[in-house]
Amino acid sequence: MEEAKNLNPSILQRSQLDLLFGALAERGYRVVGPTVRDGAIVYDDVRSSADLPVGWKDEQDGGKYRLVRRDDQAVFGYAVGPHSWKRFLHPPLVRLWQATRKSGGFDVAAEQHEQRLTAFIGVRACELNAIQIQDKVFMGGPHVDSAYKARRERAFLVALNCGQASGTCFCVSMNTGPKAERGFDLALTEVLEDGRHYFVVEVGSETGAEVANALPLSPAKPADTAAAERVVTQTASQMGRSLDTTDIKELLYRNYENRRWDEVANRCLTCANCTMVCPTCFCTTIDDVTDLTGEHAERQQKWDSCFTMDFSYIHGGSIRPSARSRYRQWMTHKLATWIDQFGSSGCVGCGRCITWCPVGIDITEEARAIRQSEIAPQAAAKEDENGD
Repeated sequence: MEEAKNLNPSILQRSQLDLLFGALAERGYRVVGPTVRDGAIVYDDVRSSADLPVGWKDEQDGGKYRLVRRDDQAVFGYAVGPHSWKRFLHPPLVRLWQATRKSGGFDVAAEQHEQRLTAFIGVRACELNAIQIQDKVFMGGPHVDSAYKARRERAFLVALNCGQASGTCFCVSMNTGPKAERGFDLALTEVLEDGRHYFVVEVGSETGAEVANALPLSPAKPADTAAAERVVTQTASQMGRSLDTTDIKELLYRNYENRRWDEVANRCLTCANCTMVCPTCFCTTIDDVTDLTGEHAERQQKWDSCFTMDFSYIHGGSIRPSARSRYRQWMTHKLATWIDQFGSSGCVGCGRCITWCPVGIDITEEARAIRQSEIAPQAAAKEDENGD
């Protein structure tokens, strides 16, 4: 993605939003965005703004999620749902190759990479950061995932600066939001103020500029950009959670044997929900399957999780047989060893793992409890010294 320089913000009226869909469709993009289905906001194909979650917001807390009506007609007036853009760039199930029996052997055909252009509408700042993290995982090393690369290079990202935080959001703590700073083609800020409903549009790439030039944009006035800034500032003050990241890597490295791991293990169902909804988790497994006739076989890659027993299975058994060891592996990798591997945290503060945990386990609370377990003995020792 080539960044566009020195392009001033513009205004797209709410009534003109469908023209963005048309401009993308004319350029051959499959348009994917948020829509309401099965009581949640999920990402799917959308054809116009009528398919978007107009007038809906989400209420989230530990193990809780529900949609409720807003008192306005905001198009993007929600936080995040159970889906992340990972499901389109790193799909949950991918066929790698298939083989058909022939006389004397098999014909093996490698799977062709998806070639279709795809536009993502409403990508939050935390999700942009998650995509950039997965870019490092799949394309940043010596062994590039060619299928991911093909999808990523054909993705057009329409970011959305958040106007609504949820009860489990903590992107401010992770420096990943609520404003999109980079990595987008276009960025929108939705403004409903003084009887007006419009979007402040920022261009982030040459491709984004090309699409923007096809829209009836008008220059943003200082009052418009100030209104957009107020939206982001207000959202930043709404964070439902916070995480102290000071020396977080060293904190977790010092506490492999902390008793808190036993406490969280007593609640954890090892269901893997947290890894499935996480926008950065990338673990997979490989299955070889065949039909009943033995004439056809294929190899599939599908999502896996460090919470499953089979994931850490080697000859002789699983090396992480307990819930304690598996939760510790996940949280320590996410907040500590990920930094050693990829140069950044594996957490972007979207809060999905908290919301979609059936028992409401909260990664921010677990980190806080471990930090507090170190502070308490120090405080007690200081009291003893003063008492002497």
